[in-house]
Amino acid sequence: MINTVLDYLEELFPNPVCELNYKNDYELLIAIMLSAQTTDKRVNIVTKDLFSKYKSAKELSLADIKDVEDIIRSLGNYTKKSYAVIEIAKKITEWGSVPKSRNLLLSLPMVGRKTVNVFLSEYYGIPNIAVDTHVERVSKRLGISSPSSDVLKVENNLKKVIPRDLWCDTHLRLVLFGRYYCTARNPKCDNCKLKYLCQKDKIKWANAHFIFVCVF
Repeated sequence: MINTVLDYLEELFPNPVCELNYKNDYELLIAIMLSAQTTDKRVNIVTKDLFSKYKSAKELSLADIKDVEDIIRSLGNYTKKSYAVIEIAKKITEWGSVPKSRNLLLSLPMVGRKTVNVFLSEYYGIPNIAVDTHVERVSKRLGISSPSSDVLKVENNLKKVIPRDLWCDTHLRLVLFGRYYCTARNPKCDNCKLKYLCQKDKIKWANAHFIFVCVF
């Protein structure tokens, strides 16, 4: 089954790329952090202004937080993200570059496992699978993970069935598939070659049953 999934994803996205715009390591890390609870398209709009005004991590580390808030105000949770942007810039200025160390990256504000996995995979090419809302949804609909699996379980399930050398590309393909085909609402099921594997209706029924039991 997994080979069928991987082959179809490769057919749809033969050369998958990250859709966040960046020029260097710290721009990528900050863009990933900002992308939580919003779209890459929206992040690209604000980072264009942010990185045009502050042209280095050092300049950004000295920015006035109110100015950063004004620039990224259209993003969700922009006050906390503004603080995180400046604090991340301070640490990167201190370190000289964004490290490969998972522990150091996780010490940064608003940088969690998903952000670290995306960064290490995209910038350093270190095999990882990051689980965002798209990857989680697709994994559950295709029966790779159960509807009750948390994001760490989804990540581990994907890593078990996907060859390690394909983790980076497959992560991107799963994101793009979930973003443009297997969407949360009105998924494009009619022409999908994986339709026979889809558990979408079963998941919907299971969720409805769970709500019914909790209410009554």
